[in-house]
Amino acid sequence: MASETAGRPAAEVAATRGGLGRFVRWDVVVTALLIAVFLGGTGVSPDFANTDNLSFALGDLGEIALIALPMTLLVVCAEVDLSVASVLGLASALTGSLWNAGWPIETIIPLILVLGVVCGLLNGLLVTRLGLPSLAVTIGTLTLYRGLAYVVLGTEAVAQFPQQYTDLATKNVPGTPVPYPVALFVLLAVLTAVVLHATGIGRSLFAIGAQEEAAFFAGIRVKRVKLVLFVVSGLTAAFAGIVFTLRYGSARADNGVGIELTVIAAVLLGGVDFDGGKGTLGGVIAGVLLIGLLRNLLMLNDVANEIQAMVTGLLLIVSVLTPRVAAVIRESRARRRGRPPLPAPS
Repeated sequence: MASETAGRPAAEVAATRGGLGRFVRWDVVVTALLIAVFLGGTGVSPDFANTDNLSFALGDLGEIALIALPMTLLVVCAEVDLSVASVLGLASALTGSLWNAGWPIETIIPLILVLGVVCGLLNGLLVTRLGLPSLAVTIGTLTLYRGLAYVVLGTEAVAQFPQQYTDLATKNVPGTPVPYPVALFVLLAVLTAVVLHATGIGRSLFAIGAQEEAAFFAGIRVKRVKLVLFVVSGLTAAFAGIVFTLRYGSARADNGVGIELTVIAAVLLGGVDFDGGKGTLGGVIAGVLLIGLLRNLLMLNDVANEIQAMVTGLLLIVSVLTPRVAAVIRESRARRRGRPPLPAPS
């Protein structure tokens, strides 16, 4: 058998060993589900495919989509940042506090971005320099940053931000149904996709996630790469906090509560392996859109927020469980045939 398959393309060998089912990539499945939900939604609700509604649905995804970009890179490296929603809330609270104190918004925004860098740097240093697991670290800083948000602003809500800035967070790009934050996301997504899938940096991220020790001995600066990713995650979450505050026109310490779970659900649903080393950004974008359209469809049908949260939780479970079940089935079939199991499609 080895002589028969030597030199043949991996895809052809896979077809010989297991049929076309082995080629079904999870991100393709999610994209198909996205299309099915969209088509089904148009039949369930007459307002679903309305341009205004789709524009609203996209705008409602803006902060989640932005945060999902660095989160994808982190999870590819087998790390995670659960503090992003709390960084968003802290950024919102500080924005409101400084605006209340008479600071100009042009000064507040750069300061908030620096805050995001500091939050991400703290996460990264605890993970890379002290060797602590990112899951435990960011659960701790999730609580820390949210507590700081309440220290800064308490339970107060601050409004009346400059209209030219709130317009940037709420209006569409002229002539399109695409909100400005989503247009920015598209540009950043293209840049992230190029970095992840078409550069040596991206190959390094996949190598770190697949086998960190081997990546280190191959000359990859593993700790530095992870530190940079945590800083970018904090920076993006802080920027998302500014967008969130301006979009709702309200700065509150509890802004963004629970967003981290939606972001993680979208990333895992998009096919990025929580153990690292596998995934595509295209799948993550499909996952973000799928969750967003499902939430919008449920909202149009007056489904309670608690049910919407349950749907997100179920999607998170399915996205983690399905690849594991598929791997078990694949290994079981391979053992019965006396062949080593093929790796799962990434």
